[in-house]
Parts: sequence; C-alpha cells; structure tokens
Amino acid sequence: MIRHIVLIRFRADVTEAKAAELLAPLGSLSARLGFAATWGKSESPEQIERGYLHGFVADFADWQALAAYQADAGHKEFGTGLVAHAEGGIDGILVFDLATGG
Repeated sequence: MIRHIVLIRFRADVTEAKAAELLAPLGSLSARLGFAATWGKSESPEQIERGYLHGFVADFADWQALAAYQADAGHKEFGTGLVAHAEGGIDGILVFDLATGG
C-alpha cells in the first residue's frame, strides 16, 4: 500500500469554509478512483504544524494506483485549486509518499 500524505498551508484569507470546500473533491475522487482518503484540519495537541493546518491522507493499493490518480484530470483540477489557495503557491504544499506493509 502507498500512503500519500499532503499538508497544506493555506493563505491567511482562506476561511475554514473555503478550505473545506477545496478539500471536498477528495470524496468523489476517492470513490471514482478506488482509494481511501481522510482530510481536514489538524487537531494536534502538540501544535507544531508550522502553518500546515490542513491536509489529507490517501491510501492507494500500489504505485500504479497512485500514478493513475496523479494522471487523472479530476486530480489535476483539484490540485490546481489547492495550489492557487496555498501560501506561496506550490511552496505551501508538502507531499510525502510512504510504502507501507498494510
């Protein structure tokens, strides 16, 4: 399994409602492309997010499933919206892919 972790530092003018709207397409993307996803705002008691207060985790069966997601037009549109609202554009987004044993 591949765990795709994305952390987003939205611009200061992005409201919580707008952040939720920007992340909402994950529901239809995950249903259509067959992966599990969870998204939202950090609730960490450690509070060391360094501004990356929103994000998501998506679990893909393998690297090919992740590649299919990355090539998908819906994913590209989703990503464009995130980048447009992230602080510094793409610099406001962190992506980490981890191969797991699960």
